[in-house]
This record gives sequence, C-alpha cells and structure tokens, in this order.
Amino acid sequence: MPSGTLRVGILAGEVSGDILGSHLLAALKSRFENVIVEGIGGPLMAAQGLTSMFPMDRLSVMGFVEPLKRLPELLRIRRTVYQHFLANPPDVFIGIDSPDFNLRLEYKLRTAGIITVHLVSPSVWAWRGGRIHKIKRSIDLMLTLFPFEVDIYRTHGVPVEFVGHPLADEIPLQLDTAEAKDRLGYYPTGKCLALMPGSRAGEVKMLTPLFLNTARLLMARIPDISFIMPAANEARYVELQQHLQANPDLPVTLIQGQSRDAMAASDAVLLASGTATLEALLLKRPMVIAYKMAALSWAIISRIVTTKYAGLPNVLADRELVPELLQGQARADLVAAALLPLLTDGTDRDSTIAEFDRIHRQLRLGYGDCSAAAIVEKLAE
Repeated sequence: MPSGTLRVGILAGEVSGDILGSHLLAALKSRFENVIVEGIGGPLMAAQGLTSMFPMDRLSVMGFVEPLKRLPELLRIRRTVYQHFLANPPDVFIGIDSPDFNLRLEYKLRTAGIITVHLVSPSVWAWRGGRIHKIKRSIDLMLTLFPFEVDIYRTHGVPVEFVGHPLADEIPLQLDTAEAKDRLGYYPTGKCLALMPGSRAGEVKMLTPLFLNTARLLMARIPDISFIMPAANEARYVELQQHLQANPDLPVTLIQGQSRDAMAASDAVLLASGTATLEALLLKRPMVIAYKMAALSWAIISRIVTTKYAGLPNVLADRELVPELLQGQARADLVAAALLPLLTDGTDRDSTIAEFDRIHRQLRLGYGDCSAAAIVEKLAE
C-alpha cells in the first residue's frame, strides 16, 4: 500500500457518475493509508468520504434549453470549484462524465499544474469527433469503459486506459432466471417478452403504441405468449398504465422498476436504444432494438451521428449482432418478424448468446481496481 495521504478532487454530475465514483474511491482507499476527497458527488461518493461542495443535482441538467436557463449558476459552481482547487491543489482531479462541464474545468486545472483524469469517454466515436482536440488539451489520462474507445485516443496521442464496465462486474456471468422470477413473483407459463419503451416521456409516447402493436402480432403467432413491462419511474408507470387500459386484450404485466429482473425473467427483450441494451447483453437476453423520434429531430441526428449502429451490443461487436429497426423501419410487422426467431430455441439464438458471453468477459475487468491502478501509475510518472 502506498504510504501517506492522497488528496483527490472529483466531480460527478449524474447518478451514474456517483456510482462510478464510489467504486473508484473505494479502490483508491484500499491503496492509500489516507484519502482526502473533495468536489461534487452524490450519496454513494459521500459514503466513501467525499466532502461535496454543492448538491450533485444542481449539475443534473439535460437537453438544450435547460442548461441555458441555468448557465449563470453552473458557471458560478465551476468557478467556485476551480478557485478552491487552485488554492488547495489535489494530487489528482478526476472528472466523471459530464464533459461539457468537466472538460473546461479540467483544462484550467491542468494548466495550473494539477494532474487531471477523465472517466467515461465522451462519444467522440459517434458524433462531434472534433472534441478530441479539446480533450487532449484538458487531460493527462482518459479512462474508458469500452475497448473500442481506446484507438481514437491513441491515434491522437492521448494517454488512455480501458478499465472495463462496472455493470459487467455487477451482473453475474451465469443468469439465474428462476431467482429473477421469484423476486418478481412472476411465473409465465409460455414464452415471455419484456417490453421496454424507454425512460423518457417522449420515448414512452412514441414507442409504446409500436411495442403494443408488435405484441398483438406476436400473439397471433405464439398464442400463449405473455409480456412484462417495467416502468422506469412513477410518472412513466402512470403513462404506461393509460396505454394498457386502451389495450385490455393484451396480457401485459406492468411493474414499477425492477427492469433487470424483468429482462432476466424473459425469453427476449424489445427495447429502445440506451444503457438498457448493455444490461440485456450482460443478462444474455436476445433482443431487438426499435427506436423512432420526431421527423425533424431524426433529420438532425442522422446527419450528426457517424457511427454505423445505434445499440451498444452492435457497437461492441462491430457488426449487427442484434436487429436494429430505426425510424422508418420501426414498424410493428418488421419488429415482430425480427423477434419471432429469438423466441424459439435455435442455432442463431445460441450463437448470439455466446457472443454476449464473450463481450461480458471482455468488459469484466474489475472496473474499480483497474481505474485506481491506472491513476496510481499516472501519479507515479
């Protein structure tokens, strides 16, 4: 164990960042006699000793308009944090995700001679690739959660380490479907499909009718099929309940939360793109990704995004490992046709699950320990 005290500055602006930061701080505490932590974070990081200068939720803003409304406050918070660390330099500053907020802060701290680390690569591989130059000026080390992100940083001379993904550590390699069903109290007699139309109100409004129409088509082919639909929060639960009341003939069990157990209890998953696709992969659940948005938004996004795939399983595999039906292709007949083979046992299903297992093992590095080791090595330089 290194002797002495390690002073850490750290900043996370989202719940996901609080989770990442807590694992990292725990690993650093196992390596040093004393770790002093200051910055901004949530309750999980506070449990690891963080003294938070501001409530984390003051940084949790999304979209284009809301950050502009809150800009004076956000700038004041960033200026206060910068001045604090300038007067009380940490051995290392770690910015977790929130790149629009953190990278400018990291640049100023690095200019002042403080070692800066950024955890979670911005999606430069998918859009706004020019940000790589700003990143290079701002940080001494990038820690990535996915292996494919490493090459772009090495190409541009940015020190980088792939540290694995905490979800891959958290979710066991072998899935216990019976245990998930017991936790839910849900015991379907035939095939079961999890329906997950997203966590945002706009996604639920746009995708739920598509998902329910798909369910109706599947019932015509698989009469004993049932469906489970987890709601991301109470507001989504109310909205989904209204959709289901308009479709009383569909055997859909609506639950609040427990999305991971819902996927584990199912034979396959129909879901919107997002982090849930990674969870489904790690749970070894065959899936179809279906997504659509307002026409104008799609016209803008489709011109900005440069990646070939929307879903993380396909990005990680660098091929269409799971079907993606986006925008004009997101039709109930096409989605149902893509799901049918996944709801039967066969070679295609087995090979997909085998590839999911390979990716799971690739991401299962021990995220906290790997991240701490990379930071300690950077400090030793």
